[in-house]
Amino acid sequence: MLRTLLPFMTTLPALAYCLISLVCARRYFRAPRQMRCSAPPAVSILKPVKGMDQESYQNFASFCRQEYAGQVQLLFALASPEDPAAAVIRQLMADFPDRDICLTVNPAIHGPNYKVSNLINAFPQAKYDIIIVCDSDIRVSPDYLASVTAHFRDHRVGLVSSLYRTSQVHGIATAMEATGFTTEMIPNVMVALQLEGLSFALGASMAVRREALLSMGGFGALADYLADDYQLGNKLHRCGWRIALDDCFVESMVSAENLATTFSRQLRWARTMRVSRPGGYLASGITLPFPAALLAILVAPTPTVALASAGLLYLARLSVATLYSRRFVRDGLLPCWLWLIPVRDMLSSVSWALSFLGNRVEWRGSRFLLKPGGKLEELV
Repeated sequence: MLRTLLPFMTTLPALAYCLISLVCARRYFRAPRQMRCSAPPAVSILKPVKGMDQESYQNFASFCRQEYAGQVQLLFALASPEDPAAAVIRQLMADFPDRDICLTVNPAIHGPNYKVSNLINAFPQAKYDIIIVCDSDIRVSPDYLASVTAHFRDHRVGLVSSLYRTSQVHGIATAMEATGFTTEMIPNVMVALQLEGLSFALGASMAVRREALLSMGGFGALADYLADDYQLGNKLHRCGWRIALDDCFVESMVSAENLATTFSRQLRWARTMRVSRPGGYLASGITLPFPAALLAILVAPTPTVALASAGLLYLARLSVATLYSRRFVRDGLLPCWLWLIPVRDMLSSVSWALSFLGNRVEWRGSRFLLKPGGKLEELV
């Protein structure tokens, strides 16, 4: 009897986590939405840019088409006047002359995180006390600003992060990453939010009070870290500020890539989280479904028991993934790409294991050494 039950017991942590993530998501998405501000605050949107992304102009223009009553400053930060994105930004300024759009070009480097250097260089030109940092490959809906700023009605809120998704994919490699947002990243955020509250931020979109930002040392406190989003949220949390999560999804626009590039980025993220949250990241290994299913197959006394234990786990896994995709995230990826989930789970398990075997990462063409705590050292 014990030999028959053992395979099912090995899948219990992953199965339980899968079901808990569903409960947490239902609780979050059923909660009443924040009331919009009657007098919306003025905001400065800082966009650090390096090179071109998928449909850069359309991404930038989505911030100019906001249905928002407050004042909005859109501030682009480049390190080089030769950056090809500069022409796109100038075209945007010509097409939206009624918008407050600024372009700052400053090559000054303040640390190995060049994105943060761009933010430091642009920050003195930010006019308003709500600062929004949004990646250059992000596209937003017209109600984005109204939704995000509603959380600042609570004066204890220092930062608002937005959930993000990818709805347009270009083959298996980008589908691999996009389904990861839906089936891994967002469920992890849902569980963290419901069980302990947020102590980190999501880098696609971060809105922060100027007062809160200055209380933790400003953008300069992030210049030596790779995971600037995690560090920003964590430092604000430790300063006593609340971190809110907004359910107005922003869209991460991905370009066509190969599997090697996608996996390299996954490994970089894995190593970054491992050095940022070593204990929690190590413990997360027991919730990974693929190694649990593989272990169940290895210890099963018969092929029938092996199939039943692994099949039960993945029946729950794929069902919850589909619910996330169709009901919560609404990215349109599943069930079309449902067959890819076990493959993605396998690669996620490999990147989790490999994250412990080295501290070197590649980021935007440069190689870095990750130090304890998440600090960077650029390798020549």
